[in-house]
Amino acid sequence: MPRSIRKSIPQPEWAKSVVRLRAGLVLNQGAFGHAFHCSAMAVSRWERGVSEPQSHIYIEMGNLAGDPLCWYFWGRAGLSKEDLLRVVPRLRERLRQAQMPHLEIARAGGGARKPEGLQLVTIPLLKTVAASHGEKCESEGLLHDGAIESMIAAPKDWCPNPSTTSCLRVRGSSMSPLIQDGYILAVDSSQTEVSDLNGKIVIAWHCDQGLTVSRLNQFDHTIVLQSENANYQAITLSGKQKWKIVAKVLWWIGKSP
Repeated sequence: MPRSIRKSIPQPEWAKSVVRLRAGLVLNQGAFGHAFHCSAMAVSRWERGVSEPQSHIYIEMGNLAGDPLCWYFWGRAGLSKEDLLRVVPRLRERLRQAQMPHLEIARAGGGARKPEGLQLVTIPLLKTVAASHGEKCESEGLLHDGAIESMIAAPKDWCPNPSTTSCLRVRGSSMSPLIQDGYILAVDSSQTEVSDLNGKIVIAWHCDQGLTVSRLNQFDHTIVLQSENANYQAITLSGKQKWKIVAKVLWWIGKSP
Protein backbone atom coordinates (compact mmCIF):
# COMPACT_ATOMS: atom_id res chain seq x y z
CA MET A 1 0.00 0.00 0.00
CA PRO A 2 1.31 3.48 -0.80
CA ARG A 3 2.33 5.52 2.19
CA SER A 4 0.28 8.64 2.93
CA ILE A 5 2.08 11.91 2.40
CA ARG A 6 1.70 14.38 5.26
CA LYS A 7 1.86 18.01 4.21
CA SER A 8 4.13 20.15 6.33
CA ILE A 9 2.50 23.16 7.98
CA PRO A 10 4.33 26.45 7.31
CA GLN A 11 5.69 27.88 10.54
CA PRO A 12 3.87 31.17 11.24
CA GLU A 13 5.76 34.28 12.29
CA TRP A 14 4.51 34.09 15.89
CA ALA A 15 5.91 30.56 16.20
CA LYS A 16 9.30 31.71 14.90
CA SER A 17 9.26 34.52 17.47
CA VAL A 18 8.63 32.05 20.30
CA VAL A 19 11.58 29.96 19.12
CA ARG A 20 13.73 33.10 18.92
CA LEU A 21 12.78 34.12 22.46
CA ARG A 22 13.51 30.68 23.95
CA ALA A 23 16.83 30.44 22.12
CA GLY A 24 17.82 33.91 23.35
CA LEU A 25 17.05 32.88 26.93
CA VAL A 26 19.04 29.65 26.46
CA LEU A 27 16.25 27.48 27.91
CA ASN A 28 15.00 24.05 26.94
CA GLN A 29 11.30 23.61 26.25
CA GLY A 30 10.61 22.31 29.75
CA ALA A 31 12.24 25.25 31.53
CA PHE A 32 10.70 27.73 29.11
CA GLY A 33 7.22 26.30 29.65
CA HIS A 34 7.70 26.33 33.44
CA ALA A 35 7.99 30.14 33.30
CA PHE A 36 4.38 30.23 32.03
CA HIS A 37 3.08 27.26 34.06
CA CYS A 38 2.90 25.23 30.86
CA SER A 39 4.32 21.87 29.78
CA ALA A 40 7.18 21.24 27.36
CA MET A 41 4.59 19.71 25.03
CA ALA A 42 2.67 23.01 24.96
CA VAL A 43 5.87 24.86 24.06
CA SER A 44 6.53 22.34 21.29
CA ARG A 45 3.06 22.98 19.86
CA TRP A 46 3.67 26.75 19.93
CA GLU A 47 6.99 26.44 18.16
CA ARG A 48 5.59 24.14 15.48
CA GLY A 49 2.68 26.51 14.87
CA VAL A 50 0.10 23.91 15.90
CA SER A 51 -1.48 26.08 18.60
CA GLU A 52 -0.93 29.74 19.48
CA PRO A 53 -0.19 30.97 23.03
CA GLN A 54 -3.02 32.67 24.89
CA SER A 55 -3.00 36.45 25.37
CA HIS A 56 -1.82 36.35 29.00
CA ILE A 57 1.12 34.14 27.97
CA TYR A 58 2.05 36.57 25.18
CA ILE A 59 2.11 39.36 27.77
CA GLU A 60 4.47 37.34 29.97
CA MET A 61 6.65 36.59 26.95
CA GLY A 62 6.85 40.31 26.28
CA ASN A 63 7.89 40.91 29.87
CA LEU A 64 10.73 38.40 29.44
CA ALA A 65 11.78 39.46 25.95
CA GLY A 66 12.84 43.06 26.45
CA ASP A 67 13.09 45.72 23.73
CA PRO A 68 12.45 45.30 20.80
CA LEU A 69 10.87 41.79 20.73
CA CYS A 70 8.59 42.61 23.67
CA TRP A 71 6.49 44.88 21.44
CA TYR A 72 5.72 42.02 19.06
CA PHE A 73 4.44 39.73 21.84
CA TRP A 74 2.40 42.48 23.49
CA GLY A 75 0.93 43.28 20.08
CA ARG A 76 -0.13 39.64 19.60
CA ALA A 77 -1.87 39.93 22.98
CA GLY A 78 -3.86 42.87 21.62
CA LEU A 79 -1.94 45.57 23.48
CA SER A 80 -1.19 48.63 21.37
CA LYS A 81 2.32 49.99 21.65
CA GLU A 82 0.86 53.49 21.46
CA ASP A 83 -1.37 52.75 24.47
CA LEU A 84 1.55 51.31 26.43
CA LEU A 85 3.71 54.34 25.66
CA ARG A 86 0.95 56.68 26.82
CA VAL A 87 0.44 54.73 30.07
CA VAL A 88 4.17 54.38 30.73
CA PRO A 89 5.75 57.59 29.32
CA ARG A 90 9.28 56.57 30.32
CA LEU A 91 9.10 53.78 27.72
CA ARG A 92 8.60 56.35 24.96
CA GLU A 93 11.46 58.53 26.18
CA ARG A 94 13.80 55.54 26.42
CA LEU A 95 12.85 54.38 22.95
CA ARG A 96 13.29 57.79 21.33
CA GLN A 97 16.67 58.37 23.01
CA ALA A 98 17.92 54.97 21.89
CA GLN A 99 16.95 55.58 18.26
CA MET A 100 17.64 59.31 17.86
CA PRO A 101 20.50 59.96 15.42
CA HIS A 102 23.01 62.79 15.63
CA LEU A 103 21.67 65.93 13.95
CA GLU A 104 23.38 68.70 12.05
CA ILE A 105 21.21 71.72 11.26
CA ALA A 106 21.68 73.32 7.85
CA ARG A 107 19.77 76.35 6.54
CA ALA A 108 18.45 75.99 2.99
CA GLY A 109 16.62 78.44 0.73
CA GLY A 110 15.42 81.94 1.49
CA GLY A 111 18.67 83.64 0.57
CA ALA A 112 20.15 85.89 3.26
CA ARG A 113 16.76 86.63 4.80
CA LYS A 114 16.20 84.82 8.11
CA PRO A 115 12.70 83.93 9.32
CA GLU A 116 11.80 85.54 12.64
CA GLY A 117 10.23 83.54 15.45
CA LEU A 118 10.05 80.31 13.45
CA GLN A 119 10.11 77.20 15.63
CA LEU A 120 10.88 73.83 14.10
CA VAL A 121 10.47 70.33 15.45
CA THR A 122 12.38 67.28 14.21
CA ILE A 123 10.20 64.28 13.40
CA PRO A 124 11.63 60.75 13.01
CA LEU A 125 11.02 59.12 9.63
CA LEU A 126 10.62 55.47 10.54
CA LYS A 127 11.39 52.41 8.46
CA THR A 128 7.72 51.56 8.82
CA VAL A 129 5.14 51.20 6.06
CA ALA A 130 1.35 51.61 5.96
CA ALA A 131 -0.03 49.38 3.20
CA SER A 132 -3.04 49.60 0.91
CA HIS A 133 -6.37 48.00 1.71
CA GLY A 134 -6.28 44.25 1.36
CA GLU A 135 -2.47 44.05 1.45
CA LYS A 136 -0.44 42.67 4.32
CA CYS A 137 2.10 45.14 5.62
CA GLU A 138 5.66 43.82 5.44
CA SER A 139 6.71 45.86 8.47
CA GLU A 140 6.51 43.72 11.61
CA GLY A 141 5.04 45.03 14.83
CA LEU A 142 3.29 48.32 15.46
CA LEU A 143 3.64 51.95 14.47
CA HIS A 144 6.85 52.82 16.34
CA ASP A 145 8.61 49.47 15.95
CA GLY A 146 10.63 50.52 12.90
CA ALA A 147 14.13 51.91 13.19
CA ILE A 148 14.65 55.57 12.36
CA GLU A 149 15.62 56.09 8.72
CA SER A 150 16.03 59.86 8.80
CA MET A 151 14.67 63.04 10.37
CA ILE A 152 12.26 65.62 8.96
CA ALA A 153 12.03 69.21 10.22
CA ALA A 154 8.59 70.83 10.25
CA PRO A 155 7.03 74.00 11.70
CA LYS A 156 5.93 73.48 15.28
CA ASP A 157 2.34 74.45 14.51
CA TRP A 158 2.15 71.51 12.07
CA CYS A 159 2.74 69.14 14.99
CA PRO A 160 0.36 69.79 17.91
CA ASN A 161 1.92 66.91 19.90
CA PRO A 162 5.60 66.63 18.90
CA SER A 163 6.40 63.81 21.36
CA THR A 164 3.81 61.52 19.72
CA THR A 165 4.44 62.54 16.10
CA SER A 166 6.40 60.44 13.63
CA CYS A 167 6.57 59.81 9.88
CA LEU A 168 6.14 56.65 7.82
CA ARG A 169 5.80 55.70 4.17
CA VAL A 170 2.79 54.55 2.18
CA ARG A 171 2.84 51.47 -0.03
CA GLY A 172 0.08 50.97 -2.58
CA SER A 173 -2.60 53.01 -4.29
CA SER A 174 -5.75 52.59 -2.21
CA MET A 175 -5.64 56.28 -1.18
CA SER A 176 -4.85 57.68 -4.64
CA PRO A 177 -5.19 60.21 -6.11
CA LEU A 178 -5.02 61.98 -2.73
CA ILE A 179 -2.07 60.01 -1.35
CA GLN A 180 0.16 58.16 -3.78
CA ASP A 181 2.43 55.15 -3.42
CA GLY A 182 5.69 56.19 -1.73
CA TYR A 183 4.33 59.33 -0.04
CA ILE A 184 5.50 60.14 3.50
CA LEU A 185 2.83 60.64 6.17
CA ALA A 186 3.19 62.60 9.41
CA VAL A 187 1.01 60.92 12.05
CA ASP A 188 0.06 61.66 15.65
CA SER A 189 -0.39 58.55 17.80
CA SER A 190 -2.04 60.49 20.64
CA GLN A 191 -5.13 61.19 18.50
CA THR A 192 -6.98 57.87 18.45
CA GLU A 193 -10.45 58.68 19.78
CA VAL A 194 -12.84 57.43 17.09
CA SER A 195 -15.54 59.98 17.95
CA ASP A 196 -13.08 62.79 17.07
CA LEU A 197 -11.87 61.26 13.79
CA ASN A 198 -14.99 61.04 11.65
CA GLY A 199 -14.00 61.98 8.10
CA LYS A 200 -10.29 62.08 8.97
CA ILE A 201 -7.46 60.04 7.48
CA VAL A 202 -6.07 57.60 10.02
CA ILE A 203 -3.62 54.76 10.50
CA ALA A 204 -5.29 51.51 11.57
CA TRP A 205 -3.56 48.38 12.83
CA HIS A 206 -4.49 44.69 12.69
CA CYS A 207 -2.44 41.95 14.36
CA ASP A 208 -2.35 39.92 11.12
CA GLN A 209 -2.53 42.66 8.46
CA GLY A 210 -0.27 45.28 10.03
CA LEU A 211 -0.71 49.02 9.38
CA THR A 212 -3.17 50.48 6.85
CA VAL A 213 -3.90 54.08 5.87
CA SER A 214 -7.61 54.86 5.42
CA ARG A 215 -10.31 57.47 5.82
CA LEU A 216 -12.49 56.79 8.85
CA ASN A 217 -16.21 57.38 8.36
CA GLN A 218 -19.06 56.80 10.76
CA PHE A 219 -22.59 56.03 9.56
CA ASP A 220 -25.03 55.85 12.48
CA HIS A 221 -23.48 53.12 14.64
CA THR A 222 -21.27 51.67 11.90
CA ILE A 223 -17.63 52.70 11.57
CA VAL A 224 -15.78 51.92 8.35
CA LEU A 225 -12.29 52.43 6.94
CA GLN A 226 -12.61 53.64 3.37
CA SER A 227 -10.10 54.09 0.59
CA GLU A 228 -10.06 57.04 -1.81
CA ASN A 229 -9.70 54.62 -4.72
CA ALA A 230 -13.05 53.04 -5.63
CA ASN A 231 -11.32 49.82 -6.66
CA TYR A 232 -10.68 48.90 -3.00
CA GLN A 233 -13.30 47.58 -0.60
CA ALA A 234 -14.10 49.33 2.66
CA ILE A 235 -13.35 47.67 6.02
CA THR A 236 -16.08 47.61 8.67
CA LEU A 237 -14.74 47.93 12.19
CA SER A 238 -16.08 45.35 14.62
CA GLY A 239 -14.91 43.26 17.53
CA LYS A 240 -14.36 40.29 15.23
CA GLN A 241 -12.20 42.26 12.78
CA LYS A 242 -9.76 43.31 15.55
CA TRP A 243 -8.78 46.57 13.86
CA LYS A 244 -7.48 49.39 16.08
CA ILE A 245 -7.00 53.07 15.28
CA VAL A 246 -3.42 53.94 16.26
CA ALA A 247 -2.85 57.43 14.82
CA LYS A 248 -4.33 60.39 12.97
CA VAL A 249 -2.62 61.52 9.75
CA LEU A 250 -1.62 65.19 10.10
CA TRP A 251 -0.11 65.89 6.67
CA TRP A 252 1.90 64.23 3.93
CA ILE A 253 4.78 64.80 1.53
CA GLY A 254 4.92 63.52 -2.03
CA LYS A 255 7.58 63.28 -4.70
CA SER A 256 7.15 65.03 -8.02
CA PRO A 257 6.84 62.66 -11.02
